[in-house]
Amino acid sequence: MNRHGARAALIAAGVADGHYRIEGVHEPTPTPPDFLFLRSAPDGAWETGAYERGVHQVLARHPGEAEACAHLLRLLL
Repeated sequence: MNRHGARAALIAAGVADGHYRIEGVHEPTPTPPDFLFLRSAPDGAWETGAYERGVHQVLARHPGEAEACAHLLRLLL
C-alpha cells in the first residue's frame, strides 16, 4: 500500500482528518495541535510518529513506504 491507499483506507474507516498527516497526500490546515504522521526521512527511510506540543516524535523508522503505511494504519484503526 502507498500513501494514497492509506489515505483512502482512513477515509473509508471514518478517521477524522485532524488525527493524522501524510506527507504529500494529506496535510490538514490549519495544523492540528497533535496528530500522528507519516513522512519520508532525508536518508530515504520512512517515519511514523506523533506530533504533540510542537515536537515531532518519531515512533518507528521503516525501510519502505508500504511498511510505514501499514504502521500508520495500525496506529489509527
